[in-house]
Amino acid sequence: MLQAIAGVLCGIGAFFMLADYKHIPYMKTSKAVLNLSKKQKAKSSGLDVWLKGIATWLSKHIHMGEFKRIGLEADLKTAHMDITPEMFKANAIIKAAIVGVFAVPVLFIFPLLCPVILFMAVFLYSREVKSVSIRIRNKRNRIEYELPRLVFTIDKTLKHNRDVLYMLESYAANAGTELKHELDITVADMRSANYEAALTRLEARVGSAMMSDVCRGLISVLRGDDTAIYWASLLLKFNDIQRQQLRLKAQKVPRKVKRLSMCLLFCFMLIYIVVILAQIMSSLGILFN
Repeated sequence: MLQAIAGVLCGIGAFFMLADYKHIPYMKTSKAVLNLSKKQKAKSSGLDVWLKGIATWLSKHIHMGEFKRIGLEADLKTAHMDITPEMFKANAIIKAAIVGVFAVPVLFIFPLLCPVILFMAVFLYSREVKSVSIRIRNKRNRIEYELPRLVFTIDKTLKHNRDVLYMLESYAANAGTELKHELDITVADMRSANYEAALTRLEARVGSAMMSDVCRGLISVLRGDDTAIYWASLLLKFNDIQRQQLRLKAQKVPRKVKRLSMCLLFCFMLIYIVVILAQIMSSLGILFN
């Protein structure tokens, strides 16, 4: 136990000496700088500032392959995470290290628990690395959920208006957050550049097969093709996909309800068991007295 306390104190002292040597600013100074930033929506806590400072220092020493860096940078941009790939990796390493560092004192106190903590640190790092792909997948699912309504609007609007810019701009006013953001970018891109190139970039940003079908249809409209049958068949296809997704969600609900019912039943049984045990203990007390 004394060795663990001595190790912790030596580690704290080494940290303060290193911080003074590297001229790391005080936490109050860093918090003031971050809170004055216009992009900062909420005040930063001391832990956030401290972790960000360490991650920034660590990101300067992380080297990634060019191909892997470009891919991760594109994923971060798609997920609306305004950080560099090196900073993203550094954040994952720091969060895992916070958990892993507890393995050192646990090694002296309860050695059998040390592998569990190390496993938790590795699991946390893996989850943080995969978080960007999870955010992209959730964003894509929310966009795809709205696409049937967008196709329905396009199909009805084409009967009296073939202006693609008007259709996207008018629909963006009532779209969800993710789709609205993508449509706003596309509308601004169409106003300043080629219409087909803007739709192609929209398809690449979302990375969805359903959005690819929509963009191909809009490009055909720009080229003057008769796309009435295409939009009607696409609407039927998207409605079938949406029904399948709703069916899958509905199938998951009974399992959740069953799990909650079992928990409720266990709680009721636990109440009765506690009451019965209390009565038995009181009866035994009376017998022995």
